Amino acid sequence: MLDNTMKAQLKAYLERLTKPVELVATLDDGEKSKEVRQLLADIKELNDKISVVEDNAADVRKPSFLITNPGTNVGVRFAGVPLGHEFTSLVLALLQVGGHPSKESAELLDQVRNIDTPLHFETFYSLSCHNCPDVVQALNLMSVLNPKITHTAIDGGLFQKEVQDREIMGVPTVFVNGQRFGQGRMELAEIVAKVDTGAAAREAQKISGKDAFDVLIVGGGPAGAAAAIYAARKGIRTCIAAERLGGQVLDTVDIENFISVNKTDGPKFAAAMESHIRDYEVDIMNLQTAKSLTPAAQEGGLIEIETESGAKLKARTVILSTGARWRNMNVPGEDTYRTKGVTYCPHCDGPLFKGKAVAVIGGGNSGVEAAIDLAGVVKHVTLLEFASELKADAVLQRKLRSLPNVDIILNAQTTEVNGDGKKVTGLTYKDRTNDETKTVTLEGIFVQIGLLPNTGWLKGTVQLTPFGEIEIDAKGHTNLPGVFAAGDCTNVPYKQIVIAAGAGATAALSAFDHLIRTTAPAA
Repeated sequence: MLDNTMKAQLKAYLERLTKPVELVATLDDGEKSKEVRQLLADIKELNDKISVVEDNAADVRKPSFLITNPGTNVGVRFAGVPLGHEFTSLVLALLQVGGHPSKESAELLDQVRNIDTPLHFETFYSLSCHNCPDVVQALNLMSVLNPKITHTAIDGGLFQKEVQDREIMGVPTVFVNGQRFGQGRMELAEIVAKVDTGAAAREAQKISGKDAFDVLIVGGGPAGAAAAIYAARKGIRTCIAAERLGGQVLDTVDIENFISVNKTDGPKFAAAMESHIRDYEVDIMNLQTAKSLTPAAQEGGLIEIETESGAKLKARTVILSTGARWRNMNVPGEDTYRTKGVTYCPHCDGPLFKGKAVAVIGGGNSGVEAAIDLAGVVKHVTLLEFASELKADAVLQRKLRSLPNVDIILNAQTTEVNGDGKKVTGLTYKDRTNDETKTVTLEGIFVQIGLLPNTGWLKGTVQLTPFGEIEIDAKGHTNLPGVFAAGDCTNVPYKQIVIAAGAGATAALSAFDHLIRTTAPAA
């Protein structure tokens, strides 16, 4: 099951075990059960602290296995064969059950330990999903820390009937005590905040009590990270408040164009950014969504940012780096069937549509790449492009047109998402060459039509373009004194990681220059 290279790497990790680990397998006669049995045997031979037993009479999914300590009730279970992106989740679960400490903050770990409500989490994942491991690992850790919490990570591609019965059309999808809890990437702090309902108010009160900062950065993507590092290196009091540290990069699969980094993926890049920020004295406030900006009453005065949680932060300068999000089609049915067939991540959700007909909306690079990836998984792909020609790179177009199970429809304006009340059944589009209305029968729609800046909360305060982008000059200045902006939320012409990072550095240097000039002593 594991090749020699993987065994060697895993063996090195397992040297960190300080407590015995027991793997309790529940199997049947199927091929996947044989794979699980072999996987557990491979793991057992790597460390004498690990034992394997079978309990095939247990009333749980088959194949699955529990990772626990002998004589305890630790509840970390995998249903399926956790390879692909989830192999890291398996390794971390083995280490944490075996006594290796987590790197999360002591405050957050204590918050998990103090949860007093019995919680059984179930996470449906796909092996190709790059967002799923963060959710799986967070919930695994919770079940290691607190005996009242259990977690089962379920390969949706293997348990297809359950996926259909529970109407799961996107991963990761999380249930708690049988009820739908959430979908999409979630960090440990975010999950704990949803469970511990008083956490947000306590955190808001704590944040509001902080003294004013020299520079407050709103947003935690590449632009925000670069701004934080450049500001902190100047020795000024720096804070970064982000809806999620890492930003849209967390949803990116492969990154191959960041200079000096040959290839990485979004979550790894985001983790590296966070690690770099933490090398400096930066006050990091994660899971904080900005709600409003109040400009300084006078030159050199304080600017205030209020968050959705009610926290209020003050600073002498502010850098806006709130990034962008996927653009919606804004047609009837899209909101109704979001996560019920309408999705935005082909890498994550593609395996859930195996053997089905789907559509991709958008003929740019993202849309054509999505169609190519999906063609290897689903039964048929229909790509719809509004314009009279595809906008993707020529090499991608050639690859797309070579695939036998792909149809391309140009001059197609999607007008409605159709469904039966529970899930998507098709879409309606207008042929822009003759205004004829047509329908396509399908079960999934992958929307890939670009980005929208996260600037709605700034309307009426900061000057925006007609497209909602923050207007800045070459140094990152907005129309408000002391307020700067950088990255995908601005009117820079190209939305790229390397450009956003450079813009963040520019904004930080401009903020520092502003501070020097507005606090200079009188002549």
